[in-house]
Amino acid sequence: MRLTLKIWRQAQDNPKGTFERYDVDDVSPDMSFLEMLDILNERLMHEGKEPIAFDHDCREGICGMCSLMINGQAHGPDRGVATCQLHMRRFKDGETIVIEPWRAKAFPVIKDLVVDRSAFDRIIQAGGYVSVSTGGVPEGNTIPVPKPAAEQAMDAAACIGCGACVAACPNASAMLFVAAKVSHLATLPQGQVEKDQRVLRMVEAMDQEGFGNCTNHYECMAACPKQIHVKFITLMNREYLKASIKQP
Repeated sequence: MRLTLKIWRQAQDNPKGTFERYDVDDVSPDMSFLEMLDILNERLMHEGKEPIAFDHDCREGICGMCSLMINGQAHGPDRGVATCQLHMRRFKDGETIVIEPWRAKAFPVIKDLVVDRSAFDRIIQAGGYVSVSTGGVPEGNTIPVPKPAAEQAMDAAACIGCGACVAACPNASAMLFVAAKVSHLATLPQGQVEKDQRVLRMVEAMDQEGFGNCTNHYECMAACPKQIHVKFITLMNREYLKASIKQP
């Protein structure tokens, strides 16, 4: 396959960037998208040029690092996969592919395709944990959890914090991410004690980071590589309302 890539390049000390064009030959349909970028970077380094900076780690769809906007779609054209799981067979020979970083005020570009997602870390630090002292680690089966609650918690816990929901949302809202983290812990017995403080603190932290509001476009659910459902936003709003009444 022969492809034309239009890739966003932005220097670390420059607030402005631009698209640069690259022609890539001999791309195997069985390559992953990141492997294709690896080959391009090898060529650029061989030519003495600056390689393209992009985030990656596990390359197994677990860590959420591979955050790329591909032809206007977060993580590319496939549903339910991260960029590292996207294969070049999804593109046609001779196609032009536009590659950009996440576009959100709360995710400033560090360099090229790499953005600063530490805003998510600060939201988690605000309350996305269980701090109740339980002594030693209990045996897993000693705490009974109803099957519906366990399944709902697992569905929410699937969130990998990649930020695709923010990138896809026209308001750059982080509601799906925060809702998944809030719902995951609020559903389990261990998270019940702190659920009121948790939702209030995490929503407050989300607002302070400059994320937009949810207006029900559902783009977040469509772009999520783990297909987190927007029902969790409803659950978070319910938790937030109850906590606000208890602790105004």
